[in-house]
Amino acid sequence: MKGGTIQISWHDGKPVLTLDFHPVSGLLATAGADYDIKLWLINSGQAEKKLPSVSYQNSLTYHGCAVNTIRFSRSGELLASGADGGELIIWKLHPSETTQSWKVHKSLSFHRKDVLDLQWSPDDAYLISGSVDNSCIIWDVNKGSVHQILDAHCHYVQGVAWDPLAKYVASLSSDRTCRIYVNKPQTKSKSGEKINYVCQHVITKADQQRGGDTKTVKTHLFHDETLPSFFRRLSWSPDGSFLLIPAGSFKLSPTSEAVNATYVFSRKDLSRPALQLPGANKPVVVVRFCPVAFKLRGSNSEEGFFKLPYRLVFAIATLNSVYIYDTECVAPIAVLAGLHYAAITDLTWSPNASYLALSSQDGYCTLVEFEDSELGESVSISVGKKPVGGEEKNHIVEKTDELVTGTKPDERNKQGGSEQDEERKQPLPSKMITDDEEKKQKPDEVMTETRGEEEKQPLQSTVNTPVSNKPARKRITPMAIDP
Repeated sequence: MKGGTIQISWHDGKPVLTLDFHPVSGLLATAGADYDIKLWLINSGQAEKKLPSVSYQNSLTYHGCAVNTIRFSRSGELLASGADGGELIIWKLHPSETTQSWKVHKSLSFHRKDVLDLQWSPDDAYLISGSVDNSCIIWDVNKGSVHQILDAHCHYVQGVAWDPLAKYVASLSSDRTCRIYVNKPQTKSKSGEKINYVCQHVITKADQQRGGDTKTVKTHLFHDETLPSFFRRLSWSPDGSFLLIPAGSFKLSPTSEAVNATYVFSRKDLSRPALQLPGANKPVVVVRFCPVAFKLRGSNSEEGFFKLPYRLVFAIATLNSVYIYDTECVAPIAVLAGLHYAAITDLTWSPNASYLALSSQDGYCTLVEFEDSELGESVSISVGKKPVGGEEKNHIVEKTDELVTGTKPDERNKQGGSEQDEERKQPLPSKMITDDEEKKQKPDEVMTETRGEEEKQPLQSTVNTPVSNKPARKRITPMAIDP
């Protein structure tokens, strides 16, 4: 694995706020505060044992303000871009024999303020966006109109995610809540069922005991609006088994200091976290699953928490570092630190899992290239609209202690919470491996101050790959939330 910050002018030195790989061609799209979307061709550095490089292809110019989020549709034919002022544009690919050009297809207007995140539905027919106007909007892409408005959040919506199995959508806000919506289709006489999402869970607090006291105290699970980032980008696993949620802030006891965390939710019970992954000394702002699944290696099968028939890889970005995990190990398989002078803003994986790219407010992007089969041998996973047998699969951790997490119903959509009442009666168990010394360890501080214009060069990157037969010094041990 080789990685580093590419020393080119991505967007005229202005903050790069988002990036995404095209699912077919593998082109990298970036966007930021210069109002433009730029496309880049990735050049491998494996042959010469150098860092990967990029070649500029073309720019998509239309927005009149900073572009906060871009996402390609799953087919690769469309690109959605959300910007300040509520701008939301759908671009369409027009291929020719010699070139591929993108043209403005539709302009979706309804958000009153900045669009911070968006996600396509599995069939590319719909799009969900989150905005500073405290709302999520589900758009009908074909009609170019609003299909549904989800406006229950009380503060900025900074992250949205669409379930690959098309049953759920999730939103994360600086009001310290994550909302899970379930599809309750409405019957239409002519064109069949019409999607309709209602709030099923509002994840906000966890119950904790005060020392030897039997009484419990509720503590918040997420950072408030003082988190120094406009983004809380959450992610579903490619098979829909797990939901990964950033911006966690959890207290091991009511009197202890808050720990930065990423929460792992199982599809079996989305009302409470199954695991928390303690972060470093900075809050987690972006999480992203690799789109490729890999064969189990077998060496750590008893150590891992996720009992899957294959191995999934995901990246977790704090404000200044990146941790790469797989579902077969407890420790991260790689830690990247000292990459940027300013906050990380987005993460993306290439469609063949050869590259991991991340963007930063310092105006630079980092590329990590994985050698052939370094992450493992890829396997195919079938992701349909309905699980096999019509039931949700339960790829969950081993059963031990009970986990109690406070949720509150959405009074305006009470009908959405009845479907999983029976499931919620059963506690979601999780395995816990703790080490007091490890919990106290923190990765080294990384410089985050802003540089002057005359010395804007990327920091020397550090890539730390834990060795399998030796504990990693900067290891972060996943652990269950205390009951």
